[in-house]
Amino acid sequence: MEIAIVDYKGGNVQSVLFALERLGVQATLTADHDVIRRADKVLFPGEGEAASAMRELRAQGLHELLPTLTQPFLGICLGMQLLGRHTQEGGGTELLGILPFDVVRFPATPEYKVPHMGWNNLQALRGPLFEGLSAEDYVYFVHSYYAPVGEYTIAEAAYPAPFSAAVQHENFYAAQFHTEKSGPVGTRILENFLKL
Repeated sequence: MEIAIVDYKGGNVQSVLFALERLGVQATLTADHDVIRRADKVLFPGEGEAASAMRELRAQGLHELLPTLTQPFLGICLGMQLLGRHTQEGGGTELLGILPFDVVRFPATPEYKVPHMGWNNLQALRGPLFEGLSAEDYVYFVHSYYAPVGEYTIAEAAYPAPFSAAVQHENFYAAQFHTEKSGPVGTRILENFLKL
């Protein structure tokens, strides 16, 4: 099985490579369009800020390639947010437009600090990514922006109101949390993705 990790200088790549290695899977970190197009699975991890990520994706022509992919695709953290239409981050940035959501900032309150950082359980799970998991399972989040709950939502979390913890549209799956830092639960999600 050929697995491509999209290289757009999005950060957090080593953690994802190590998580796949623990599963006995080798992946190729690449921005090469042909390699990405022929891969059996594509991972799209990211940390950092959306505007600079989109600049890099545009510079490499990846903003045109990624929406055309037909194999199973998994966005992680910033990689999930970039699949939306628009983000409030940095005064506003147009995103890839693969999924019909706009990314918004958490409101800071005395009880709920921004960024949302730490372990949170998943709710309203559906679809093959979450086979064998339940609302008792916790995953690790670090984010200040989120996608609202919508028809594309396949898992929710709350901080304090519900938000999309994971989304799906056709072959595009994505998780706001860090699968590679979420212990056995994250490992199970990666294994389920590799079986798609």
